[in-house]
Amino acid sequence: MSYSSPAQSKIMEELGLSVADYSFFTSVMTLGGLITAALSGKLAALIGRRRDIMLLNIGRLFLGFGVGLISYVVPVYIAEITPKTFRGGFTFSNQLLQCFGVSLMFFTGNFFHWRTLAILSAIPCTIQMICLFFIPESPRWLAMYGQDRELEVTLMRLRGENIDILEEAADIRETVEISRRESQSGVKDLFHMRNAHSLIIGLGLMLLQQFCGSSAITAYASSIFDKAGFPSDIGTTILAAVLVPQSIVVILTVDRWGRRPLLMVSAVGLCACSFVIGLSYYIQKHGELQKFCSVLLIVGIIGYVSSFCIGLGGLPWVIMSEVFPVNVKITAGSLVTVSNWFFSWIIIYSFNFMMQWSASGTYFIFSGVSLVTIIFVWMLVPETKGRTLEEIQTSLVQAS
Repeated sequence: MSYSSPAQSKIMEELGLSVADYSFFTSVMTLGGLITAALSGKLAALIGRRRDIMLLNIGRLFLGFGVGLISYVVPVYIAEITPKTFRGGFTFSNQLLQCFGVSLMFFTGNFFHWRTLAILSAIPCTIQMICLFFIPESPRWLAMYGQDRELEVTLMRLRGENIDILEEAADIRETVEISRRESQSGVKDLFHMRNAHSLIIGLGLMLLQQFCGSSAITAYASSIFDKAGFPSDIGTTILAAVLVPQSIVVILTVDRWGRRPLLMVSAVGLCACSFVIGLSYYIQKHGELQKFCSVLLIVGIIGYVSSFCIGLGGLPWVIMSEVFPVNVKITAGSLVTVSNWFFSWIIIYSFNFMMQWSASGTYFIFSGVSLVTIIFVWMLVPETKGRTLEEIQTSLVQAS
């Protein structure tokens, strides 16, 4: 997903792209993700103006198709196969590996041509495609389609042959049956009042995750450093070194500290660091402290990325995979994922134009959104650690 970030200047120079052209290229992946999230695999093609740009954009769009599908399925699948005591850490491992991929591209982007980076990015996809043949189906999906024998076999495979899985299997069947009796899966049922709280949580977290500016910083890291007068190769290397350790910390703490505390700490950090970044651009424009501004910027960016990784980076997907009842999980998941990609596209496409308007003002806006996130999490997001999916969903329905 992120090979284009360290290669921005080279891609623009080699293909003669304007700021608008490059903004479209970078953001078109989110359009691809939005389409597949909404239509579950109905592909479309986008025709560009010139041959090279057309190939570039079509490749990016198809990348979005794939990412759009797995961005919802992976966290839901992990949540549905994992015991409640380890569910948060296991689900967040998806974010850890995403951070590892971003870090790898940030680092190797200093040494390889952007075309080589794009080709190398196909290797993990090939490995995953082969490994998918060896993983079990989700127990809750099996229960939803009445495959009781397969359900028990899968649970035994996941939990171990010496573990009594009958109680867990019964709980899953009961919850699925209750959901089936109460309603049929569909768009109308999704907007029923009993699902209102879950829907607000899912959509709200996805909107705030993107509108705090996260996708823009990942997509345009090199240009952000260049604009502030800081060497982009050093800046992206530092970011690469920060991303993975921060995600490891979350995996080790999310099932002990809980989702809410990590989200709150993350939002507070994003609010402060976005303000610091905005301040560095403001001082740079209205003063002569160039060296001080560069230091302020790198501190703000590192703090921002660290804060994002420990909470808002992956936990909205963890929570999204936990809060929706099984009868609306497919519809709700598609809606939430579409929303995330749509919000991401808005930020990625508009970011360069916002920076041309006012670099400092852009980050002050991101800081304000992060402040709203603190209030949102405090008032509306429940703690889900140590509870089964069935317990979580029952409590949210009752609260609605």
